[in-house]
Amino acid sequence: MTDGSRRPRRKQPTTLNGRASPLGGLLGDLRTAKGLSLRQVEEATGKAVSNAYLSQLEQGKIRKPSPNVLHSLAEVYAVPYETLMERAGYLLSSERSSGGRRRRMPAFAIDDLTAEEEEELLKYLAFLRSRRPRGRPG
Repeated sequence: MTDGSRRPRRKQPTTLNGRASPLGGLLGDLRTAKGLSLRQVEEATGKAVSNAYLSQLEQGKIRKPSPNVLHSLAEVYAVPYETLMERAGYLLSSERSSGGRRRRMPAFAIDDLTAEEEEELLKYLAFLRSRRPRGRPG
């Protein structure tokens, strides 16, 4: 186009090795639904998630962001943190237990974690459990 006008960019399908990235697609859809730009999300997370990093997540170039990044995004998008953790592969969903609750298995238990990473995950789990109302299981 030689008149200086620009066409709006079409959203490219989020793919990873020829397959859609469930996390990237979801993050892109959530951001679009909220009407936020990449830079606005960066500001909303207190710069915990840069706009460039978020762009790579949405495009499926980054497969497994840290749980901290997912936590920041869950707060901005007002979605359950567990949903993003599941889409990123940290939680594996399984059949509902007899009580009707979904049971999940932490997938990070399979990965090779450093001692520091394991310690941080345990601290974060303790933090989450401390926020639960008394007398109410997970």
